[in-house]
Amino acid sequence: MTRHERWNALLELLADAGRLSVEDAASRMAVSAATIRRDFDQLAQQQMLTRTRGGAVAQSVSYDLPLRYKSARHASEKQRIAAATAELAAPGSIIGLNGGTTTSEVARVLAARAGLHAGGGAPALTIVTNALNIGNELAVRPHVKIVLTGGVPRPQSYELTGPLATGLFDHVALDVAVLGVNGVTVEHGATCHNEGEADVNRLMAGRAGRVVVVADGSKVGRRAFAKICDTSEIDVLVTDGTVSQATADAFAEAGVEVIRT
Repeated sequence: MTRHERWNALLELLADAGRLSVEDAASRMAVSAATIRRDFDQLAQQQMLTRTRGGAVAQSVSYDLPLRYKSARHASEKQRIAAATAELAAPGSIIGLNGGTTTSEVARVLAARAGLHAGGGAPALTIVTNALNIGNELAVRPHVKIVLTGGVPRPQSYELTGPLATGLFDHVALDVAVLGVNGVTVEHGATCHNEGEADVNRLMAGRAGRVVVVADGSKVGRRAFAKICDTSEIDVLVTDGTVSQATADAFAEAGVEVIRT
């Protein structure tokens, strides 16, 4: 296990338990107590946790981890979800993408799809996003037109929020909105941790002809703090095979097409 992977695992354990001792963490990670102490000290310097005597406790940020710490979690599932989602895009589409590890993977797959490399000078795709990392990654793709919202970035997700971000959606129309979420349930719809991100995501969904929620199985059946949209506003849920047939059937009964990869 690399240091990056170990830090991911430690932060996930803290998010679940709220508190970890050095000895418990060392046992779970199968490394020395000295290694865990160094990990805790370095994560505390980045304000990812609070160091205590003999261990660490979770900060609120541990429940909304920065994107760089989430990229390795459920990576293979996210890649399959991204591939299936990209198949829903037609050449010339205008696609909204919010921030997150799954939507970032969707953006990469879309940019690489040979069938979307249109000729004649017109962009093969137009991507409207409030995610700085997506805009930065796709700006060098000549066949993709990138439209970035304004706003103030959140370091956890690289998403731009605030009035300068929401104002753009008074002036654009989208064919598809692809939304990464922190939770999605039949009862509560799509949700995320931050209310500012939820505002942007809600407007993005409202300007789209079709709303596609992308979520690995760890997000399905969970509810986060801020509501994005009701289940009735979701057209497609793209998820992975860890989601049970009963859960998929419940979404289907609510009018959502479910694609399990």
